[in-house]
Amino acid sequence: QVQLVESGGGLVQAGGSLRLSCAASGVIVRANTMGWLRQAPGKEREFVAAIASGGYTDYAESVKGRFTISRDNALTTVYLQMNSLEPEDTAVYYCAADAAFRNVRGANPGYWGHGTQVTVSS
Repeated sequence: QVQLVESGGGLVQAGGSLRLSCAASGVIVRANTMGWLRQAPGKEREFVAAIASGGYTDYAESVKGRFTISRDNALTTVYLQMNSLEPEDTAVYYCAADAAFRNVRGANPGYWGHGTQVTVSS
């Protein structure tokens, strides 16, 4: 059974940083695409970042240059380093996993966690 457990969310001022972690079990991180999605109140879930099995990374335009996705194969953990946070980044962030990159990129993964709240104050 696949389980994805996010941590690291919280309240931060604009311009600050947070590091999200996703502990994955039941799925081999390096053999699948792992990613992050987010959903703000009243909005649809959207793609944030993804890392493919071969190490290729992709980001939403709104976070390019500010967010970095990485993984630790030995610990089956995926990270999202978020810098220069903006109030528009406020959302629940979900860890995602799928064998197909396009499914994570399309914000429609086979697996996702319960989410962690990120709130950026202005």
